[in-house]
Amino acid sequence: MCEKTQGNVIGYWMSEKKRQKLNWMEFGKVCRKHGYELVKLDLSLPLEDQGPFCLILHKLTDIIAQGEKGDVKAQEMIRRVEEYFRGHPEVAVLDPLDNVRKLLDRSISYSVIHNSSLEKTDVFTPTFVELVSNDYVENLRKLKQAGISFPFVCKPSFAHGSSQAHQMCVMFNEAGVRDCRPPCVAQSFINHNAVLYKIYIVGEQHYVVERPSLKNFYPSDHPTISFDAHQVSKPDSKSSLSILDPEDAALPTLKPDPDRLTLIASTVRQALGMSLLGVDVVVENSTGKLAIIDINAYPGYDGYPDFFDHLIACITQTLSEHDASAPTVSSYSSQSSSSSSPNKISSLDDFAKPNRIAHFASGATCDQDDSGFDTGDSSDEKKKQREQQVARQRVTVSRK
Repeated sequence: MCEKTQGNVIGYWMSEKKRQKLNWMEFGKVCRKHGYELVKLDLSLPLEDQGPFCLILHKLTDIIAQGEKGDVKAQEMIRRVEEYFRGHPEVAVLDPLDNVRKLLDRSISYSVIHNSSLEKTDVFTPTFVELVSNDYVENLRKLKQAGISFPFVCKPSFAHGSSQAHQMCVMFNEAGVRDCRPPCVAQSFINHNAVLYKIYIVGEQHYVVERPSLKNFYPSDHPTISFDAHQVSKPDSKSSLSILDPEDAALPTLKPDPDRLTLIASTVRQALGMSLLGVDVVVENSTGKLAIIDINAYPGYDGYPDFFDHLIACITQTLSEHDASAPTVSSYSSQSSSSSSPNKISSLDDFAKPNRIAHFASGATCDQDDSGFDTGDSSDEKKKQREQQVARQRVTVSRK
């Protein structure tokens, strides 16, 4: 094992469930082959005593979301992390917390895409509006004012932080508006023949996986349908909501142009100032236009070939281009989502391949993180890490 120095230790945090799903021990082996050591952060303790680090890799979305909702423990964890970032501008971060916060609120992330250059290229975000009131008349007025058509999908405003973030509904008529559970985002439903394309982004590299999705819906007196988005989009989904009705089964299923998917991947990455993203795209039956219906920070990357090799390449390039003078965080605030702005991140041009256009795959497993969060390692891992930290501190003192 190489000796820990500022330049070779990657600190990371993610839930235990996601760590097992990604087979994170294998990534540790990949890191060692490239001269890095991978160390899990203990968020219950100051990060100052756990470094030094060259880069922090994280999936802190659930903890940030819990903090935004007022959870004191989560707020303290994020405060501790941001305090470390402010004190160590030399440490690179994948991805900046303020940029990640934009993806916590669906209305904010949709607005970012709506205001990007994609709308000029037949790529769009379906019409949406945020509902914050329980008043039926007020919500109906806002829907009409925003131009939301029936049917529409009602999604929780918070895209992370609990299992409820993926509990959605389809409303077919005005009566269904009473079933909205604010705060939520109402978004016009786009018929797409029950096919979803998930773009997994790792820096400038990306890979596309085809998944099942909701069947075609039309305005009717049908009662509201509730569903779990993760369950419907699993590759082996048996949901009746993904089976096309006979009259729709004969419709041609349009395939997206790979070059347009590449454009989406590049534009979304730049617009959000992030490297690790998942973008859900559907092809509108009537027009062939591509619609972005959701964006996620650090998705599951299920089915992404050689993901760890691409991730270590992204890390290496990020480190080579890291600007230690650029801020990585602002003060923690429940309002930071709406006021933050993208920070500059790496381009990964040196790692771009000639065949960088999107690839397609199907049959991958679905990623669904647990809604809770842990703060550190198992007792054995924690003990080993503390012993290593003490040994490192002794080495540092002796050198002085």
